[in-house]
Parts: sequence; structure tokens; C-alpha cells
Amino acid sequence: MSTFKCMLSELVSHIIISSSWCLHSIFTFNRKIGPRTLVWAEKELVDKSAYEFAEAEAMLKTAEDLSGPYVWGQYDLLVLPPSFPYGGMENPCLTFVTPTLLAGDRSLSNVIAHEISHSWTGNLVTNKTWEHFWLNEGHTVYLERRIGGQLFGEQFRHFQALGGWRELQNTINTLGDKNPVTNLVPNLSEIDPDVAYSSVPYEKGFALLFYLEQLLGGPDVFIGFLKAYIQQFAYKSIVTEDWKKFLYSYFKDKVDVLDKVDWNSWFHAPGMPPVKPTDLGSFSSADLKEMSSHQLIEFLALLLLEAPLPVSHVQRMQQVYDFNAINNSEIRFRWLRLCIKSKWEEAIPLALKMATDQGRLKFTRPLFRDLYGFDKCRDLAVKTFLEHRASMHPVTSMLVGKDLKQDQ
Repeated sequence: MSTFKCMLSELVSHIIISSSWCLHSIFTFNRKIGPRTLVWAEKELVDKSAYEFAEAEAMLKTAEDLSGPYVWGQYDLLVLPPSFPYGGMENPCLTFVTPTLLAGDRSLSNVIAHEISHSWTGNLVTNKTWEHFWLNEGHTVYLERRIGGQLFGEQFRHFQALGGWRELQNTINTLGDKNPVTNLVPNLSEIDPDVAYSSVPYEKGFALLFYLEQLLGGPDVFIGFLKAYIQQFAYKSIVTEDWKKFLYSYFKDKVDVLDKVDWNSWFHAPGMPPVKPTDLGSFSSADLKEMSSHQLIEFLALLLLEAPLPVSHVQRMQQVYDFNAINNSEIRFRWLRLCIKSKWEEAIPLALKMATDQGRLKFTRPLFRDLYGFDKCRDLAVKTFLEHRASMHPVTSMLVGKDLKQDQ
């Protein structure tokens, strides 16, 4: 082991000890959910959390099969207060997660697979600067979906890929297809990375890797590259050119194929990718009651891409399917956005409640933006934001303030 690795190992040990002390001081409730995993949460949530995240060890083992040994020893989960603005944060040995994942049926556990995957792509191999953030997130989404494919079937992986493509379309529509922050490798000179943050490095990065997987021989071939990539750059911080050079050296017998990739457009052009990967899957929405939660999320996401529905339609959907009673935060978020975009006034208090009961940026910003765009509740959206601003995470407060023109 190198001197650097020894120092890193000592640092990680110190982090584990320090983290354990802090957790014992703040969160006195935990449950063991695997041979190397505790879940920490406030008393009211600890049993729900233990149930929700019980698949962590299976995900860890699957990730090791795909990526190589897990080098960090312990893998604990800490459920943070509702104001936490992200789905998760991949600190070595201790992943932070939002309580909005507690759906009651483990249907949002893909976020845990994502944070577990960061143990290799993000914590072990890291982007050197924020311009190359896709190296962390694109590879992590790819691994997350490979884990899902191993545990729940290849069709599940392709269905998640389809959802990711739709999410990317939503983001590009919101930011604008000429906006330079939608480049996979953007120029962030004088731009706060928090302001530029979006699903682009996640989903555009994944789309590139999924496209290359199909181009270079399929999932079994491409995972060999990914494992070698992780071994090559373990404990290092790199940029996109390092990644590309290694890709060419690994697939030296397929340089002619790689040379046909429009690298400039993938990396440096704004908007949607130059190529859509094939086999992104399809589904039928004929029988809503038989849909899984993932299918229902995708169904609502597709409706959000269309023109707003008449109010009578969303009222009928509520009457038949009772979406307001669903606790799954991903479904509830899309449903409430659909209602607000359709200008259904009865949904306003529900949307404001979700926007303020938790602080995950993925939910809070779009809900406030939609409410602000609804003339009848613009003033109420601003008033509610200002009332809750002091209790929000600083990043959430800053970004929502900008959206609502309250950042002066």
C-alpha cells in the first residue's frame, strides 16, 4: 500500500470514529440492516428507515461484482431532516439521505443504489473540477442502473434508462437547448456550480455511457472497461480527457468505432445528445391500476411533457385513482406539478405543503417555480417561501429565491 493510501486509510478511520461519535451525540437511534451497515435516524423514523433500506447489502454485493471490492469498510446510512436538499450525499462510510425516500414499499431504493455506486465512481475515482462532474454522476447512474438490472431484471434497467431520458428532456426544456450549462462538459468560469447544477451530468453522462455500451459490444463487455477504469484511476482525481484516453487504450481494437463518435457534440454542445441510445424501452399506460410505482412515475412524467391537461381531467384522475393519498414522494411530486400546470386551484395547498415540508431541491424548486407561474397563487408562493426561508438549507434558499425573484 502506498504512503498516500495509508494516509487515506487513516483519514477514513478517523472519519468513521468521528462520525460515530457525532451520530451517537445527535442520532441515538440506529438499526443494523446488514453485516456492514447501520441506519441512523430520529426515533420516529428509524424502524421505517430500517425496512426501507434493507436491500443495502444486496446492492453492495452486486456493486462489488460489477466494480471490484468495496474499500471503505463500513457502509452506514443517515436519514437527515426534511430540509436536506438532495436525494443523497455519498460521504465515504456514511451516506446522507432524504426522508422523502421513505415510501413504505422500498420503491425509491434506487437512490441507495446510486449512493452505493459513488463508493467507486465519485469517492474512489473523482472528477478534478466541477466542469467534469459528469465523470462522477454519469458513471454512477450507469452503475446504479446496472445494479437495478442485476437485482430486478434487464427490463427494469431499460425502463429506468427511459425515465432518465425523459428527465433529461424536461431539464433541457426548462434550461433551454442553447444554454451552455447543458453541455456535458460546461465552462463554469464565474458560474457557481450550485447554480449550474441539474440532471444534465447525470442523464446526459449516462446516455453517453449507454450509447457506448451498445456501440462496443454490450453490457458484459462495457462493464469490463468500467472495472478497469476504476482500477486505473483509483484514489485519483481526473478530467474528461484522461477518461477518453483510457477508453481508447482499453478498446484499442475498436478505435475505428470510437472515431465515429461525435465527441465534440457529446461533450461541448448544449441541448439533447447528438444520438439517442437504442432499446430505451417502451410501456403501455392502458391499465393504470396495474402499474408499478416506477411505471406510474414514468406515466406522470410523460404527461408533464405534454400540454397542460384540462382541469376536468386532473379532477377525474384524482376521483378515480386518488393520487393525493399516495405517499411515494416521486409520484406525489409529479402529480402535484401536473395539477398546478393544469391550474387546479384545489392542489395549491398540497403543492405548497410538499414544497415546504421537505427541502429536497429536486422537489422544492420545480414546485415553487410552477406555483410562481400560476397567476392565482404567485403572491401566495412568494409569501410562503419568505415565511419558510429561514428554516431552509442555504442552497435551497438561494436557488428558490432566484426562481421567485427574491434574491436581492
